[in-house]
Amino acid sequence: MKTIKNSNPECFLGAHLSIAKGLPQALYKAKALGCNALQIFTKNASTWKERILSKAEIDSFKATIKKTGIKSIASHTSYLINLATLGGKKHVMACNALKQELVRSSLLDIPYVVLHPGSHMGIGEKEGIRQIAESLNQVLDAGKDCKPRILLETTAGQGTSLGYTFHQLASIMDQVKIKDKIGVCIDTCHIFAAGYDIRTESLYNKTIDSFNSIVGIDNLYLLHLNDSKKDLNSRVDRHEHIGQGFIGGNAFKLLMNDSRFSQIPKIIETPKEKKQTAWDKTNLNLLRSYLES
Repeated sequence: MKTIKNSNPECFLGAHLSIAKGLPQALYKAKALGCNALQIFTKNASTWKERILSKAEIDSFKATIKKTGIKSIASHTSYLINLATLGGKKHVMACNALKQELVRSSLLDIPYVVLHPGSHMGIGEKEGIRQIAESLNQVLDAGKDCKPRILLETTAGQGTSLGYTFHQLASIMDQVKIKDKIGVCIDTCHIFAAGYDIRTESLYNKTIDSFNSIVGIDNLYLLHLNDSKKDLNSRVDRHEHIGQGFIGGNAFKLLMNDSRFSQIPKIIETPKEKKQTAWDKTNLNLLRSYLES
């Protein structure tokens, strides 16, 4: 499959933004950056403590969506969730945390919930994949009234994390019973660190062809656009500014102009150094400049 260039691409582009000043403020910040897409945490991502949304918060967020015109929103789950954990208290906590994320996102009309599949912690890849799928089935069965689709994010393969090959993602998805509640999010930094090269047109096409044949582009709902501080196949997850890492700008030019992805929201998760407050604007504008008219 060759890159299919879009002569007039409609781009859904955004960033992961903080909710520290309130959920609506993330939407206003996205609007100020010229975004029509957004990714947020709906709670503190580094704690097990859950957040119960008030009706006022929910109403305000929904009203601000309409006011700002943000077209696509995703939430990202807590980093503490590991669905590959075998039984015990931690597994119960992980499943409950995912359930609560689905509930919050459903209340906020957020259609996508991004999830790192999990780390097998020594039980092996096959058993870890089975446990992730079983956990997803348990969560989805318990939350049938929740609207969001869970998106399994590609990982860098750091440590014992799973989801760093397209085959692993396909295996998890094959074992999930409710197919219309599962999908995939590709992170460019992660797939590059996992060994999938996208730096030239031929390598880009090879990687996308591989994804399409194993997982299917129809199962792709979100893209995380991040350059990589580490080289190909490093298996280390370190994001870098667009065009400043080992991936380089060409891969992002190819991706931004691939018509197969024109309707798929693209989110940057690039570094946000405190000394330079304009990095989101810089990265977003660079990506926009890659679009061919």
